[in-house]
Amino acid sequence: MAASGQNLRIDKERLWDSLMEMAKIGPGVAGGNNRQTLTDDDAKGRALFQSWCEAAGMTMGVDTMGTMFATRAGTDPAALPVYMGSHLDTQPTGGKYDGVLGVLGALEVVRSLNDAGIKTKHPIVVTNWTNEEGTRFAPAMLASGVFAGMHDQDWAYARRDAEGKAFGDELKRIGWVGQEQVGARKMHAMLELHIEQGPILEAEGKDVGVVTHGQGLWWLQITLTGKDAHTGSTPMNMRVNAGLGMARITERVHQIAMSHQPGAVGAVGHANVYPNSRNVIPGKAVFTVDIRSPDQAKLDAMKAEVTRAAHAVAAELGLGVEIEDVGHFDPVTFDPGLVKVVRASAERLGYSHMDIISGAGHDACWINRVAPTVMIMCPCVDGLSHNEAEEITPEWAAAGTDVMFHAVLDVAQVVP
Repeated sequence: MAASGQNLRIDKERLWDSLMEMAKIGPGVAGGNNRQTLTDDDAKGRALFQSWCEAAGMTMGVDTMGTMFATRAGTDPAALPVYMGSHLDTQPTGGKYDGVLGVLGALEVVRSLNDAGIKTKHPIVVTNWTNEEGTRFAPAMLASGVFAGMHDQDWAYARRDAEGKAFGDELKRIGWVGQEQVGARKMHAMLELHIEQGPILEAEGKDVGVVTHGQGLWWLQITLTGKDAHTGSTPMNMRVNAGLGMARITERVHQIAMSHQPGAVGAVGHANVYPNSRNVIPGKAVFTVDIRSPDQAKLDAMKAEVTRAAHAVAAELGLGVEIEDVGHFDPVTFDPGLVKVVRASAERLGYSHMDIISGAGHDACWINRVAPTVMIMCPCVDGLSHNEAEEITPEWAAAGTDVMFHAVLDVAQVVP
């Protein structure tokens, strides 16, 4: 990019206003958001996003997984588009920025291009991927997974939430089944801006994270089956306690992750016991083990050890056990050329930056299998995310979006 472009910045106030306006849809109970995928509030958020895209002169396309693609035309009809985006759906007790910053930051880049009268050779597409969070319909990154050929669409449509509602039915109900075949679009590149969801950038005093790799992940849903029995009248040596089995496996998950340090994490976050009554020993427990590492060998070893531990605990306590893989992706290496572009953009703009590994899964992790991708991260206060208290500053949001702006100018090729 020419030196004259070095002073280009996005409109920080407009970006922040957009974030706050979107946060009004699906408000949480404690200042965050509950805009879960394929709910009525998700539909409202989509409609607002579409109206903003159309006001910015973009045309909207939607595929059969409900993913939204807003296109700003390039000067070369044969040039493949440069994609930016993330997701608008949230956790049940989510924050205002997780995913949303990546979508609305991308929209702000287009608005800023319009303001500056800049044309690019490559078209630019702003994307809202469906069901990134995976809370209502497991697994996470469902639509981008179908796009990348990792999941079959019929399988995705059949995924059910806790109330037994199917993904395909709910997508149709809210009116966002598009006409495009999933995965038919070809990409020149994809850039995803996201909050870090961890404490490293803030602790190091850095404005921007240049994401070089993403951790691999396994979600193992374990079902333990014992016997419901009265808590007060059943002797301790005659119990078949599924809750106890869950507790012991949870402890083993922690021990296994600790034994593979550094670069390994593990926990149980999603858990239910049945019948979930104060005076009934649980006859059934269903919970999900989440293990992650950027090292493939460590990830594979942890999965094997968790599986062995679950079977050993079940055998010791006389429990039935079933283990289902409900989420997985291998460690990701983002495109080295795009990483260099992002790093150079941060340096050109004078933002402090550091290389970082993404501890969470993102849509870019799947799309990396079919196109060159890269991620940009901004700090979040105390590293807190998936929590209504999630917080960033307008300055952090602007820094990450500025870096994406300049990276996109390079990748999409400014037309003089």
